[in-house]
Amino acid sequence: MTMKISVPPIKSQGIKTKLVPWIRSIVPSDFNGAWIEPFMGTGAVAFNIAPQRAILCDSNPHLINFYSGIASGEITPEVVKEYLTREGEILLSKGEDHYYFVRDRFNSEHSPLDFLFVNRAGFNGMIRFNRKGGFNIPFCRKPQRFAQAYITKITNQVSWVNKLIKAKEFSFKCQDFNKTIEEASSADLIYCDPPYIGRHVDYYNGWDDAHEQTLFNKLSHFKGRFILSTWHHNYYRENEYVKTLWSEHSVLTRAHFYHVGGKEENRSTVIEALVTNFIAISTESRKETQTQYMLL
Repeated sequence: MTMKISVPPIKSQGIKTKLVPWIRSIVPSDFNGAWIEPFMGTGAVAFNIAPQRAILCDSNPHLINFYSGIASGEITPEVVKEYLTREGEILLSKGEDHYYFVRDRFNSEHSPLDFLFVNRAGFNGMIRFNRKGGFNIPFCRKPQRFAQAYITKITNQVSWVNKLIKAKEFSFKCQDFNKTIEEASSADLIYCDPPYIGRHVDYYNGWDDAHEQTLFNKLSHFKGRFILSTWHHNYYRENEYVKTLWSEHSVLTRAHFYHVGGKEENRSTVIEALVTNFIAISTESRKETQTQYMLL
């Protein structure tokens, strides 16, 4: 059965929307704990897999504030529609000056709605912050960005997430990945989508060799099951950390093309990898997906 995939209201580089069926296909059928994400990002994976219980965490407070706002009822589809209609009209009138006005306002006041605005009106749907924590993506140079059809699209995305959160047991936490992994139980499944080391360096708190090594150690000692997304290789080079660290576990690969990225070389085909501490064999097809697995 083909899995229907929806896109969340927040966009980012490396969003896993098109990889969700692959990720879903290796989730053990006997999993009944909490779905835990130390790096929730846009929430694309969790929202599409839609487990009954999920604990979605990130060290970026703006992502957590936005989705917490939906969970609390502060941010509704109606609120989003009214906000984007108003700000979109000003953007059409004043052009990029208004984008930078809203960006400055967001960096000062941290409004979740302003975060949505700069995320959807910024260049190439990128999320990037400077060392002082300021959002610094330039304008996409489309003053007509928030046309009615686009506002409706975003509003529908918010509505989808809103209904899902109400129907399930989802919670959102702004915290370090170490704490998130430490709080998980052996019945839980951890899905990790950390910044791709050696490719994207614009994670909210930075990402380097020490972070990758720490994540490896934490997951390797986790008593439950985990799935990690990373890159395996591209036309130019290999991810050395797959060979030196993650190859200790089970590694699946497949090709994926990224359309986003500030640099042209980051828009080419990349061989993605899913690393697990259980043997997972994905046999995706258009009609059905079967998975074989055993705990290592």
